[in-house]
Amino acid sequence: MTKLLITFFLSLLVATTWAEEKGQDEPIDLFPEEIQKITEHKVTIAGKTLSYQATAGISFVYNDAHEKIGSIYYTAYVKKGEKPGSRPITFAYNGGPGSASVWLHMGTLGPKRVLFGDEGFPTPPPYQVVDNEYSILDKTDLVFIDPVGTGYSRVGGEGKAEDFHGVWEDIKSVSEFIRLYMTRNERWSSPKYLIGESYGTLRSAGVAHHMSEKMGVYFNGVMLISSVLNYAIENDPNDPTQVMSPLTLLPAYTATAWYHNKLNSDLQKDLVKTVQLARDFALGEYAQVLMQGDWATQAQKDQVIKKLSAFTGLSEQYVREQNMRISLNEFVHNLLRADGKTVGRLDSRFVTEELDALDQPGYRDPSYMAIHGPYTAAIMDYLRSDLKFESDLTYHILGGGVKSWNYEDFAEDMFDMSRKLRHAMLRNPDMRVFVANGYYDLATPFFATEFNFSHMGLPASLQDNVTMAYYESGHMMYIRKHDLKKLKSDLAAFIR
Repeated sequence: MTKLLITFFLSLLVATTWAEEKGQDEPIDLFPEEIQKITEHKVTIAGKTLSYQATAGISFVYNDAHEKIGSIYYTAYVKKGEKPGSRPITFAYNGGPGSASVWLHMGTLGPKRVLFGDEGFPTPPPYQVVDNEYSILDKTDLVFIDPVGTGYSRVGGEGKAEDFHGVWEDIKSVSEFIRLYMTRNERWSSPKYLIGESYGTLRSAGVAHHMSEKMGVYFNGVMLISSVLNYAIENDPNDPTQVMSPLTLLPAYTATAWYHNKLNSDLQKDLVKTVQLARDFALGEYAQVLMQGDWATQAQKDQVIKKLSAFTGLSEQYVREQNMRISLNEFVHNLLRADGKTVGRLDSRFVTEELDALDQPGYRDPSYMAIHGPYTAAIMDYLRSDLKFESDLTYHILGGGVKSWNYEDFAEDMFDMSRKLRHAMLRNPDMRVFVANGYYDLATPFFATEFNFSHMGLPASLQDNVTMAYYESGHMMYIRKHDLKKLKSDLAAFIR
């Protein structure tokens, strides 16, 4: 048995005995010491063999009194033969909140990836992990971070969940990890990047702001994968006083209906052109009628109902019954209802034969169910067999270690982290932003992201610092091989 496991069980015995003596449950310090498991590897990227060092580690988190309050698990990949500080470094994480970094780690950025079919649909188990020839390790060193409550990262010492599980609590703890990693590994002079997916994009905007303002850390770039910065846009489409949610969802509905061949022949010809027509309609007639409410004439409403039906693939009768406001739940349940199917939320190309699947107990999104098993099996085998990190703890993929989230301070920013991103860009005008959007992503719709960035109030001199890219897949666009290759090319160009 390894020294780590012996120490773990001894600490468990002591903590359990003490808790029994106290007559109550007490937190157990699952990682009594920091850990670094270092291994050597090679991978071929773009036809060239690259040697790298992998570190699977546990780093402690401290409060202002330098008391240990938690531990963060991370996986770092550093190209060999390079002087510390001379090569770019990218800090990566996923979202949730409550998701480990497994998706970016084993899906697109890292030196290994889970093998899917070319269109992004899973192969039968057992699942394969292969060398990732599309990794960005040839362009930048990589550090994958599992925030406290995800992966193997845990509350510990004098800490409690409330120290980490909130918008700004999370931003501060991740920022402190990055600061400490740069200090210990001599990376302060490196070109520095952040990359986050989904809620991780909100975290990235907050970290860029916090570290520039509080620590003097200026990033060269921030890469946002399936971005969601403004929760105010993501309100209830059925609320008659709100118009942004139904408007910003529409183009993603159109793309989904296009993929499933539910549009008329004219709209079915070209995805990009059809999506642009949906944008124009959303910002024009549709917005006007929703804004007018009961002031709109019946003729205006009838015209919008007809066009909304055409752009969504839903019947005019159904659109009329929903008063021209189609919520996400209504759309995914009704687009293929005649076929007895529900389409996915994370990736609307996926379907399940179970009607109203998202209303069933548990998380029944067919696109999440398709990736959950392959990625879980992959990371559990890879960490132990390749990286030699041994632990009997549960590796929390999504949600298992985070029970609640504090949004109270976020409310002071009107639930819009793009305000902080704007401040970070004003403070550091050389920082650039890359945004990756999936056409079939209904969780973080691309038009909501476009709308948010167009209303950030960036000065003209900074607007060109933002680059938008689009992929014919969903939230995890990299599961589709064509988009995995395109994303690698786009990220490499951005880093250059």
